[in-house]
Amino acid sequence: MRGPVVDEAEAVLDRLVTDGVPASLMAKNAQLWGPEAVEEASRRLGWLDLPETSRPLLPELAALVERVRADGLDRVVLTGMGGSSLAPEVITRTAGAELTVLDTTDPQQVASVVADRLERTVVVVSSKSGGTIETDSHRRVFEQAFRDAGITGEDLARRFVVVTDPGSPLEKTAREAGYTVVLADPDVGGRYSALTAFGLVPSALAGVDVARLLDEAAALVPALHQPYDNPGLALGAALGASALGGRDKLVIADHGSGIAGFGDWAEQLIAESTGKEGKGILPVVVEGPDAPGFAEAEDVRRVLLGARPEDSGLGVSGPLGAQFLLWEYATAVAGRVLGINPFDQPNVQESKDNTAALLRGAAEGEAPTVVAGEPALVVGAVEVHAPAELLKGATDLTGVLEAVVAAIPEHGYLAVMAYLDRFADAGAERLRPLLAQATERLRKTPAAVTFGWGPRFLHSTGQYHKGGPRNGVFLQITGESAQDVPVPGKPYTLRSLQLAQAFGDLRALRSRGRPAVRLHLRDRAAGVEQLLSALA
Repeated sequence: MRGPVVDEAEAVLDRLVTDGVPASLMAKNAQLWGPEAVEEASRRLGWLDLPETSRPLLPELAALVERVRADGLDRVVLTGMGGSSLAPEVITRTAGAELTVLDTTDPQQVASVVADRLERTVVVVSSKSGGTIETDSHRRVFEQAFRDAGITGEDLARRFVVVTDPGSPLEKTAREAGYTVVLADPDVGGRYSALTAFGLVPSALAGVDVARLLDEAAALVPALHQPYDNPGLALGAALGASALGGRDKLVIADHGSGIAGFGDWAEQLIAESTGKEGKGILPVVVEGPDAPGFAEAEDVRRVLLGARPEDSGLGVSGPLGAQFLLWEYATAVAGRVLGINPFDQPNVQESKDNTAALLRGAAEGEAPTVVAGEPALVVGAVEVHAPAELLKGATDLTGVLEAVVAAIPEHGYLAVMAYLDRFADAGAERLRPLLAQATERLRKTPAAVTFGWGPRFLHSTGQYHKGGPRNGVFLQITGESAQDVPVPGKPYTLRSLQLAQAFGDLRALRSRGRPAVRLHLRDRAAGVEQLLSALA
């Protein structure tokens, strides 16, 4: 079947071939994304060589795995954010290997992880910059927990494996503490780092055959050099052409790919790489091909991971190692088509700065809750914080949520951002399909609805929210915590850090005029059920 989208993608593909993009990209030509991107791009193209340059890690990893097992440590906890955690989670889930990923500041979730099988735990601390506040907090909390359990000195040091870039503050701290350090390739950005030490170290410790991932990626490399029959070039052309033509929502569903959670990894790669300068491709990860939000729409480009039924959108399949490299290549190509630099993230820092300012206030005795103000409405366990003009006189939660849906502009989207425990409060994820159904029911045309756990989405779609097209509406959910966790050596707790991150991001969104509502759950379980019932 042909149509405007197919014709436009083919025209873009032909232009990419004519411009010699496949050869230039594989030769790491930093000029591909324009003169302003050269400095950044010249330091961020090492991912193209990873199927080979990561192989020297394999003997080191084998020795590390043997040592950790000999120490009786068979539970692996990974503390990391964004590119440091999303790829290992996909790798281990797909392989059926156990890996506990800690990419949250939720005190209940962190406390639960720390309390589980501590005597058998090895902690992988992953941070490219070495200064990620969440990961630094996790490291401090685990160090204290081990000491409290009587694990000190060399025994404690053997419980930590640190993955970071050469020369980072974390490398210095780790070496002084006697921790095992594995250095990553500094010429690879975090979201392109699946096949670096960031993806391979925790996965290998969890028991995955990581050499196979490199083999799978290496098998794709010859095709990526080709001007024709190049799957990475074709996918990148399709993504870029669709966005230029107004189909800037990339709705991703899995249909028997055999890869677990791939959409969450692709979400960060695409959103953070393309969402800037008022442009971008918004990934919308849905629960399956039959889920609300996967239907054809004029601003949607659908992608099925795995087998593709007829008329169900673009089909992409292949083994996991190849998929990592394929989507990285395609995203870089889409960046060229859109005329943006796919390797920077210029709007991520603002929320971090706001968080830091709020934490300084907390250190001086001002709790982050002071920033929240009085709720506009309280319904049972749910506080509603929003401007009156956005609520439009709503007196119950159904009215509030309908007002949020009504605020979505034409061809816009709704982002649900939940600063909760993504395991104990997992029911909150059901809000995405219910809200997508609400857009179908209440609007002339349905709107895309995304769901992200905070603060992990700040290292992912958070860039798109602030740097992409100004057509988003934001529903933030925070909640009371039954417990708190001090951060040793810092004047704040995880609860205050989590709230500071939520309020800092809300401040960044509202400063840009983005419509945003915060729902605070005085009781998490009851609050989630109320919200779900309001949409039933």
